[in-house]
Amino acid sequence: MLFADKGFDANALRNAVIERKAWANIPPKANRKAPICFSPFLYKARNLVERFSNKAKQFRRIATRYDKLAENHLAALKLVAIRIWLRGNESTSKSRSGVEDFSLVRVAWLR
Repeated sequence: MLFADKGFDANALRNAVIERKAWANIPPKANRKAPICFSPFLYKARNLVERFSNKAKQFRRIATRYDKLAENHLAALKLVAIRIWLRGNESTSKSRSGVEDFSLVRVAWLR
C-alpha cells in the first residue's frame, strides 16, 4: 500500500506500483480526467505514519542514519518505536495502589 500526496498523482507512478502488486492510495488531482479508486478512510492512516516518522527523526541515531547496516538501523528504529509508544502510554507518578512508579531509565545511546 502506497500513501502519498496529490503531488504524486501520476500515471507512471501508479503503473509502477501496480507492477509491484501493490495499491496506491493517492488523492486525485483536480485536473485528472478519468476517475480513480481512492479511499479517504485509508488516507487518514497516512497522518499516523507521518507523525510517527517525525517523532522518530527526533532521535539523532535515526535521523542521521548512524548505523550503516540495514538490520542495525531497523533494530534502532524498533527501540525508538517502543520508546515513543511507552512515552504515549506512560502512567502518572502514582499508581492506583498508591505506590510510586519507577520512571523508565533513559537509553543514552538513542539520543
